This record gives sequence, C-alpha cells and structure tokens, in this order.
Amino acid sequence: MKKTLLTLSLLGGLVTSASYAQDVEAFRDAVTSGSATWEDIQARAKEEGEINLYYWGGSDQINIWMDRFAAPGLEAEGVKLNPVRITGTKDAVDLVLAELGSGKGLGEGSVDAIWVNGENFATLKRQSALFGAFADKLPNSANIEWNADDPRALLNLRDFGVETNASEMPWSGQQYVCSVNTGRVAKEDIPGTFAELKSYLEANPGKFAYVKPPHFIGNTFVQAAIYAHNPDGNGAVPFQNSVEDLGAAELARLITPGMEYLKELDGMLLGASGSSARYPEDPSALNGLFLNGEIDFSCQFGLYGVAIGLRDGTYPEGAEQFIFPEGNMIKNKNYLVIPANAPNPAAALVMANYMASVEAQASKLEVAGMPPGIDPWRLSEDDVAKLTAASPGFVGITQQELDANTAPDTNATLVDVIEAAWLEYIERKSTDSIDVIVERAVANLNQ
Repeated sequence: MKKTLLTLSLLGGLVTSASYAQDVEAFRDAVTSGSATWEDIQARAKEEGEINLYYWGGSDQINIWMDRFAAPGLEAEGVKLNPVRITGTKDAVDLVLAELGSGKGLGEGSVDAIWVNGENFATLKRQSALFGAFADKLPNSANIEWNADDPRALLNLRDFGVETNASEMPWSGQQYVCSVNTGRVAKEDIPGTFAELKSYLEANPGKFAYVKPPHFIGNTFVQAAIYAHNPDGNGAVPFQNSVEDLGAAELARLITPGMEYLKELDGMLLGASGSSARYPEDPSALNGLFLNGEIDFSCQFGLYGVAIGLRDGTYPEGAEQFIFPEGNMIKNKNYLVIPANAPNPAAALVMANYMASVEAQASKLEVAGMPPGIDPWRLSEDDVAKLTAASPGFVGITQQELDANTAPDTNATLVDVIEAAWLEYIERKSTDSIDVIVERAVANLNQ
C-alpha cells in the first residue's frame, strides 16, 4: 500500500495519506485479534502488490528456490516477491530498528519480513519491533503444532528459549549433526560422547576442528559441550532460563566444566601441534578440511548435509552421519518475522502463509535441502508422503535416532555471554577464572 495514493481499507472504504497510520494500525489490530478474514487480507495484499523479504543470501540453492518457486507462487496470489539478499540477518534487524528510531512507524519502513531466529528475534521482541501475533491466524497455521500441552510444540512456542507469542512463522527446522569419514575412521572408533571424542584425539591429534565462535555453528558446538558437562546432570534444562533469571554466578558454575573441557580439547585440535589450534571461520571452510582429509569429522547444522554433500562432491565418498553427542544434538527452527513498521503487512502475511504450505515446504526441501518447518503429525498421509519424496535422505542414521537425541538451543540472552567466555577463556587464553569472565560479560550486556 502506497501512502501517497487513495487506497482501500480493510473494510472497503477510502483512506487518504493523512489517515494512513490509523488504517495500518486498524489492520494490524484486526489481524492480531483474529477478526480479519483471510479474504480481507488477500484483497489488501493484492492492493499492496509487493513484499520485501530480507534473508541470508549465501546459498545458491535457496536463491534459486526463491526465484523459481517462491516468486511464481506469490505472483499467483497477486504479490510480487522482492528478495533482498543480505550477508547477515543482523543487518536487516538493525535497519528496522534504525527506521523505527528515526520515526518511521506503522507502514513506513523498508522491511516487510526477515528470515530470523535466536538473538535477532529476541532483539526485535525486546525493542517492541514486531507486527504482533499473526502466525496462528493464517490458514496454513493448521500445519503447525500450537498446543502448549504437546511437548512437540516447544520449537513453535519458543525461539532460543524466548516465547514467540505467534509473532513469527516457523519456516524451516534444523539439527546439529556430525559426520564422519568412514574411509579414515573405523566404526568402533566413532565417538558418541565428548569423552570418547577426547580419547580419539589423544590417539589421533589434530584430526578434528569446529567452526570458530562467534559464528553460530561454532557457538552451537560450545553449547552442546556445556550441556554434556552440566554439573547438575540435567543437560539443557537450566539453559532455557534467561541471564537475568540465572544470574552471573550460577551461569558461571554451570558452564565451567564445559569450558574446561573445551580448553583441554583446544590442545588436540587441527593445528594445535604448532602454535595454536586452527578454527575454520565458517561451514564452507570446515567442509573443505573434511573433504581434503585434514579432519576426520565435521559437525554443523544440516540434517541432509551428507546426502547433499555426496551428491555435490563437497563431502568425501565415505561420509556418514552419526549420533553425537548422545542426548544433546541441538535442534531448532528458523522463522519468518514481520516488523512493526512493515510497508506491506498484508502482502507479508500472504507470503508467510504461502511459505507454510505443504507445496512450498516440499519444493524448498527438494531444491534447497531445507528441512520442513511445518509439523508432519499435523498433516495428512498424502502430504507427509510429499515431504518424504522431496527429502534428500539421511546417510548412516535414521530420523528416529535423531528424534531420540535432541536438545533445545540455549536461551537467546545467554548466547553472547557464553560466546564471550569462549573468546576470552579459549581463544585469548585468559588466566581469569570463568566466574570473573562471566561476571564481566554479563555486566557488558547491560551497558
């Protein structure tokens, strides 16, 4: 909807630019209260005519899917997709916050939707920069579990421990999975625990590396190690609390065993026999080391990573997935969020609904290898069959094994603190205690 033109309101009346903000506010309130009909939303979306979707554009497969599948799918709905490919999600979040800070309110921003999760979602929520509860109001919300009494709904109701309040639509799901080169590692030597990984590296120094924090792939490995070494033995449970609820002293107590383990591991990693361990900067660098045989394992998000890697020649021929660490394979979802000042909010809703359709999810899975964000138990047998047929498949493990070893991400407010602790204690080799490091990191959060 353009502010400079006379436009149709939700109820079919004429709206001038002077009353534009009130019109958008009324539309938002109708959507979030559930009083807006889907026909109302579709009509307004066609009038707005376009949707500016900001997303990480570092995957050729995702970009191809956006151009060849999502764009035509939305065109059929009367909406033009403008894909804005960015190198970091934070850039889009910062743009939204900057525009809100400059006074660009309802309907006046540049960003209609962002592919987001974790800290970025928490930032938008904390800054009151979200459109509101929309995800459970759309027709395809029937494909997603919203019942809080069902434990399977956790990843729809919480994003890195932060309540979503239906203000973001689940789009895809992922799990942190490790792969092994079976041409180099005997089956009996494949580790299932962090203790077994350490034993393997004692016998085979330098044959492992993980992505360097603060990259989220590296942060996830650190979090998994912390869960496994939780002194209370309850894994991820306490890490679902916010930093405010836990407090610096308790957080330091909980992460100290894991950090001490990672410090010991640092001396056994790739390059550690020289001056210092070599941490690849991103998954592409990690894959290169794995393909070239410099390391025997590769750990990163990617349920279908091995199948796709074998197909594309980016993984060694003997690559297989395996369960590691047992009981603590971190699983999450990523989402589509609509900012509070989205210029085309109705078109954004139509886009979110399309993205949650079985057809869109199946084509995205087949073309880009992105696991579904919708929940299979909510679907018909025919729709489940469509997703199954589109899947690249697993190599060496089963879905049942993966489901039996899941753990949630840490609360978004803890991520920066854990990351800072790793950078100081592991990378910079600080001699300060974890207590001191964590207390300092928590204090920095509040500055």
